[in-house]
Amino acid sequence: PPFPIPPSPFPDSLLILAAINRLSIMNTPAETPLISALAQAAQREHAAFYAPGHKRGQGAAASLRALLGVQALQADLPELPELDNLFAPEGPIQQAQQLAAATFGAEETFFLANGSTCGIEAAVLAVCSPGSKILVPRNAHRSVLAALILSGARPIFLSPIYDDRGDLAYGVTPEQVDLALQAHPDIQAVMVVSPNYQGVCTNIAAIAASVHAQAKILIVDEAHGPHLSFHPQLPPGAIAGGADLVIQSTHKVLAALTQASMLHVQGARVDRERLRQALQLTQSTSPNYLLLASLDAARQQMAVEGTALMDQTLAIAHHVRSQLANLTPLQCLTPANVAAVSSHFQLDRTRLTVDVSALGMTGFAADEQLHTHLGVTAELPTLRQLTFILSLGNTLADGERLIAALATLVEKAALTAEPRAAIATSMAAGVHVSYPVLAEPPVTPRDAFFAPSRTVSVAQASGHISAATLCPYPPGIPVLLPGEVITPAAIAYLQQIHASGGVITGSPDSDLQALRILATPGNN
Repeated sequence: PPFPIPPSPFPDSLLILAAINRLSIMNTPAETPLISALAQAAQREHAAFYAPGHKRGQGAAASLRALLGVQALQADLPELPELDNLFAPEGPIQQAQQLAAATFGAEETFFLANGSTCGIEAAVLAVCSPGSKILVPRNAHRSVLAALILSGARPIFLSPIYDDRGDLAYGVTPEQVDLALQAHPDIQAVMVVSPNYQGVCTNIAAIAASVHAQAKILIVDEAHGPHLSFHPQLPPGAIAGGADLVIQSTHKVLAALTQASMLHVQGARVDRERLRQALQLTQSTSPNYLLLASLDAARQQMAVEGTALMDQTLAIAHHVRSQLANLTPLQCLTPANVAAVSSHFQLDRTRLTVDVSALGMTGFAADEQLHTHLGVTAELPTLRQLTFILSLGNTLADGERLIAALATLVEKAALTAEPRAAIATSMAAGVHVSYPVLAEPPVTPRDAFFAPSRTVSVAQASGHISAATLCPYPPGIPVLLPGEVITPAAIAYLQQIHASGGVITGSPDSDLQALRILATPGNN
């Protein structure tokens, strides 16, 4: 059942104002003010003496014209007077953002042309100052690290609930957040990731109630959850749960163009003007209008037919899951699995995670087979699993192809049963990095980023303080962060990922034989 949503902590005046704003535009959900303005501007006959240099496609390379088409290039326009200004909107951008706020249930919405990364950076910059503490889940995206370096905030890392059986980090619970706030009452803000990459959603309503009871600010990285508010069979979204700031990657599961995202805000705890200033620091001064217009279109699509589209997506997901349930020895992450870990967790059923370790192959090897030979590409391979995003753009035919491809993997694995069993046993006992439940790194990410550093061999690195971010990508969740002590377990895990075919960013060399450490007294 959905988590109960506590009474709103926001002043009645703000709620009334938000309601008036929504009512004023609720009768026009099908309008696309930014799309319309951009279409008109693209067709206006005039001589262009402004950027970009291709001049509405006239000077574009033939190869680019062939790829994108003339219409797309004609619409690649700058901040013309009729197209509004992203940083001081008064026209179509303002109208499109107001419609988005009404559609997603926020008080105010900001369009992001630099992805959720810039939204997370701006959110932290808006609520944290140098030296202030922020609670951060240890499985946060690397964009949070960038926010910590930019803001100078001091992270208190909270380890998410980990499931040994599935080798999956789930999320943080309200009880964990409560204990962290008791241990560090001077924490200024709390960051939560929900859903995670595998679609596990945590109880945002309960976390928000605890955070707000102690006059803290709640930021939710909801990059993978912009669709949650459009169907009752999906877990509740962070906006409905009462979060103060919510960042969504509209492009990940809805129909915006890659990199197009949104930041939603509600309540009186966040200084809106400071948030606007922070967005000016993290957004491009030349935002791509095709990205912004795609946000307008994605919003309109969900406002008009969001429930029907989610009906269709959930039906495809149900069909795929029901077929894979009989495809032994594959194991899929299910709502029951998630609920068994904690009653505070729910699974987004449109996210499919399949454990392939019983086939005697890593997720990386399975991903290569699927992508190269079977015409199916996953979102995320890990050591043991593959995660697939089922969205409004998928068809039943896509689902059938996925089922057939996984069945082919099972058939091929059956030909080599003995090696498969040996590899599966080895993987089950694989390396896992265990972090303290609550930890403050000895050096802040910002100080570590700007400190002198040196390169040492991996064999020499253990026990020293990392100067770099070592991160399997995707999913972009760091194993080592600047300012953290390098442990043998972290090194072993990174080496296992690398040896299994995963991509590691942040190492001085491509073979992961060297690491950067702080060149400070006591770390030589």
